[in-house]
Amino acid sequence: MEQTTVILTTLVVYKLTLIGIGFWARARTKNNEDFFLGGRALGPVVGAISYSCSASSAYALLGVSGIAYVIGASAFWVVGGALIGATLSWVWIAPRLMAFSNEHRHLTLTDVLVHGYSGTIRTVIVRAASLIVVFTFVFYVAAQFQGAGNTFASTFDLSMIESILIGATIIAIYTLLGGFWAVSVTDTLQGLLMALTAVLLPIVALVQIGGFSEFLAQLQAVSTPQQLSWTGGNAGLIAVGVVVGSLSISFGAYGQPHMMVRYMAMRDEKSLRQAGAISIFWYFVVYIGMCSLGLMGHVLFPMTDNPESVFFVLTENLFPPVIAGILLAAVLSAVMSTADSQLLVSGSAVAHDLGISAGDARRKLLISRIAIVFLVLLSALVALFLPESIFNRVLVAWTALGAAFGPTLIFRLAGIRLKPLGVLLSIVTGFAAASTFYLMPDTPGDILERLVPFVLATAVLVVFRDRVAADSPS
Repeated sequence: MEQTTVILTTLVVYKLTLIGIGFWARARTKNNEDFFLGGRALGPVVGAISYSCSASSAYALLGVSGIAYVIGASAFWVVGGALIGATLSWVWIAPRLMAFSNEHRHLTLTDVLVHGYSGTIRTVIVRAASLIVVFTFVFYVAAQFQGAGNTFASTFDLSMIESILIGATIIAIYTLLGGFWAVSVTDTLQGLLMALTAVLLPIVALVQIGGFSEFLAQLQAVSTPQQLSWTGGNAGLIAVGVVVGSLSISFGAYGQPHMMVRYMAMRDEKSLRQAGAISIFWYFVVYIGMCSLGLMGHVLFPMTDNPESVFFVLTENLFPPVIAGILLAAVLSAVMSTADSQLLVSGSAVAHDLGISAGDARRKLLISRIAIVFLVLLSALVALFLPESIFNRVLVAWTALGAAFGPTLIFRLAGIRLKPLGVLLSIVTGFAAASTFYLMPDTPGDILERLVPFVLATAVLVVFRDRVAADSPS
């Protein structure tokens, strides 16, 4: 009872802080550009941490540690894919996208994808892209709510319904209040907490085991040959498929609307460069830390029924109540940091991209907020009645968005002219292929699901490339 009280008090104080940030951000939100892009005034620390945190979510803390617990050493290829994606995105996409969107005053990723088009084909592309964003984010946000539900259910005597509704309500409140500023500042606070957790928890677990040498010895004792293998026990072409498939997670990073808007919101090039360095370092710390934690959890508690609960098991057994409360708050931070960003982008897809709220800025903000409330409710229902592992649910949404939008964005920023029909077919192909391969039986490394959709969408653009001279992205 004492531990539960301390944890509950810690979480309540933390959540009230987030809601307070929402009220603060509300005073800074006066128009669409403020609500969706923070007035394009994002600094390096907020830009870097909010980007990283919104990209990682419960997937990093619960999903990555869980998959490492199950498959062992080969999970580090997933970490490599995440690091490659973040690095290439900040180095190549970020500066071009910031300059392009600033010049043309684009508010959303969809604006960038349909730049220069007009008429019926533009309308069709916008609708297709917006529907993909909203549909995909329903399942993406549902994964975050599921993470929140797991956290509450593992700590308090609450049902999944109560747990998910509590988390969803808090997320909705501060997202609705302050828009992009509230989301970015709270994401920064949450991202710092996640990084602290990713350092502290593996260190304490390693000390509990008895040091690095003892960890390696015990890991060999409790693991199967497949778990100790860097290719999951596979050889030849299948082993190559495991490595390439895992690294191909990086392709998802190039088409995530809630991540791309962070580039569009940066205040200047210097801030962008600094943010890139901070973000890549954050990725390294968090992903390496949580993958290592999964392996350490396998050593300390080799019989855990739910691999994605290894974070909770270690927290409960290694820390006093106050510290445990802070670490559990980190999980909820991961959940909310992605969910709030995705809800905001979904609201912009409905109010801005689809043009449902044609009229003054106040009306657009109202429609955006109504759309966010609707998506919160729908995502909560999906989390409750269509259960799925956090790792798998996030991965399919990540892959589908990357394949749908990544190729067109890269071609656009490279200055390659694209026929509008080609853009439409590429978006639909990437999304449809990712969804189809997800429904097929799993293959080692899932190279079909993670790489092939992106390649197919890119091939469509090559076929429909405009043969006139390349255009400048700026």
